[in-house]
Amino acid sequence: MMDQDGRGTALPLKLPVGIENFEEIRTKGFYYVDKTYLIKEMLENWGKVNLFTRPRRFGKSLNMNMLKTFFEYGCDSTLFDGLKILAEKELCKEYMGRFPVISITLKDIDSRDFEGARAALCSVIGNEALRFRFLLESSRLNEGEKEQYSQLIEVDKKNRQGFVMEEEVLRGSLLVLSKILSRHYNQKVILLIDEYDVPLDKAYWADYYDEMVNLIRNLFSRVLKGNDSLEFAVMTGCLRIAKESIFTGLNNFKVYAVPDVRFQEYFGFSDEEVIAMLEYYGLTNAHFAIKEWYDGYQIGNTDIYCPWDVINYVDLLKAEPDARPRAFWINTSGNDIIRKFLKMAKQSTRGEIERLVAGECIAKKVKEELTYRDLYKSIENVWSVLFTTGYLTKRGKAEGNIYQLAIPNREIREIFAEQILEWFQDEVRKDKTRLDAFCDAFVSADAEAIETQFTVYLKKTISIRDTAVRSARKENFYHGILIGLLSYREDWDVSSNAESGEGYSDILVETEDETGIMIEVKYAEDGDLEEGCKEALKQIRSREYASRLIEDGMKNIRKYGIACWKKKCKVKMQI
Repeated sequence: MMDQDGRGTALPLKLPVGIENFEEIRTKGFYYVDKTYLIKEMLENWGKVNLFTRPRRFGKSLNMNMLKTFFEYGCDSTLFDGLKILAEKELCKEYMGRFPVISITLKDIDSRDFEGARAALCSVIGNEALRFRFLLESSRLNEGEKEQYSQLIEVDKKNRQGFVMEEEVLRGSLLVLSKILSRHYNQKVILLIDEYDVPLDKAYWADYYDEMVNLIRNLFSRVLKGNDSLEFAVMTGCLRIAKESIFTGLNNFKVYAVPDVRFQEYFGFSDEEVIAMLEYYGLTNAHFAIKEWYDGYQIGNTDIYCPWDVINYVDLLKAEPDARPRAFWINTSGNDIIRKFLKMAKQSTRGEIERLVAGECIAKKVKEELTYRDLYKSIENVWSVLFTTGYLTKRGKAEGNIYQLAIPNREIREIFAEQILEWFQDEVRKDKTRLDAFCDAFVSADAEAIETQFTVYLKKTISIRDTAVRSARKENFYHGILIGLLSYREDWDVSSNAESGEGYSDILVETEDETGIMIEVKYAEDGDLEEGCKEALKQIRSREYASRLIEDGMKNIRKYGIACWKKKCKVKMQI
């Protein structure tokens, strides 16, 4: 086995991008951040049914696979060589490789209709049951128990694909499998259910939520409530679904949510773990950028990095040492929640969003238990969802259920910024007459009309200026708004940061009637809009930005200097 420090191999350890199999990581030369003490703390903080809720891509699936590997019969103890848990000799002697384990993930239960989702659930449970085909030959099971097991692995003979389970068989499938395994091994069973809430999320958006709730409620309550064959169960998910929704009557239930200090360091990376990874790969100079972009989540009382982002960026840096950070997390989520949030936001809420994007905190009541049916009943509930899903985090200690919420890092801020710009463009394009008039004002050299209408647009949108950055970065917000507005005209060629003359012009537009439009945007840090316009026009002249438009055959040239400050603007045209 390859050592974590690289001894024993000529090649450095690989980064486990998207690898959630513990054995593969430990045997195929991947870097592993040791989270095995989760086992010790779980056993010391005993719970019959344990639910860990964390945002997506925070290492839940890998931890679940690690638990399966440790507890299941046939465990290869060498997989844990050099890891913290092996120091607990008595614990390992009593628990390592001592249990039958049922392990399923519901992350792929996704369908447009209930029947498709139900079939996917049958497949997940049927494939797990197939791991135990030896039960058909077990001398410890009677014929009735073997018949019950056979019903779990019955395949559709007509289509030769998919598992066939009658409704009652499916609802009792996990209970039956746990009882039969317990009888065979004469040992209680450990049950692991990863991403338990994904089927409910998909069902909510596809409009078969009630049917899925009923199925999941029956499946879970039967296996988790009063099951004498169960040693303990561990579940993970993103949201904590209210007990009355799917956990009815489950009194032996312990929830470890984002605010909980217990197990706070086991999902995600600590600063020490990130530094150790960077030292291993000789990338310590990237620590500041990684901290700015991917740190900032407060789990319990601990600052945590998103592990998905760190691993992806370090892997990128190995190949491209000068690579800039980017938003990796955005590619793993549809970000529907932010779009829904923006559509629901009234004027007061938009002001709060602006404060968040500017780096401030917002005091909000967080409801830790919601049903999917309640998520979007009010804007106040959406704040709670943004918190539990990782788009917001807490700062400091809560007062009761009132939290100081903040955007955790630059990556999530970039996601907000992108979604805000998309939302704004969708909103303004609903009034095509006004938007046409705005665009036409640039062609007709009506600086006053441009200024008046752009001010109206700025008042309507949600500002995504960052008060902590240089003026050049603040200009990006206004630049993005203008690009979005002008790109509405499909017959225009609109370029952003195009090379022209002796530099790169902010915005260049070429119209079909051979009018060339040049726009330079400045942020007036001190509020002096007049001076900002002068500076913009001076830059257009000194760097000869018009040269490209002339070369492209534009006969009518329009040069605009636009200065912005908060939600005010001024437009000047060079005569």
